[in-house]
Amino acid sequence: MKDAENTAQDCGQVTGGERITVALVPKAADGLRSLQERTSMSKTDIVNRGIILYDFIDAQVAAGATVLLRSPDGTAAEVRFL
Repeated sequence: MKDAENTAQDCGQVTGGERITVALVPKAADGLRSLQERTSMSKTDIVNRGIILYDFIDAQVAAGATVLLRSPDGTAAEVRFL
């Protein structure tokens, strides 16, 4: 998990970065607005972190790991990305 933490900390660096333009589907646009309200982060920071997180999870799943979310009552549910 240390690599994910280091990568997330590096997320704010723009040197040598790549600019893209994307069209968000309505659900993604709503999620972006919701995240901005909850976190006070910029759209750029949210998108960068989302890509870094997706890359990390995809690599872990490709290596055979299972992604679980544990709720406050202790129950766990497997998360699958399609």
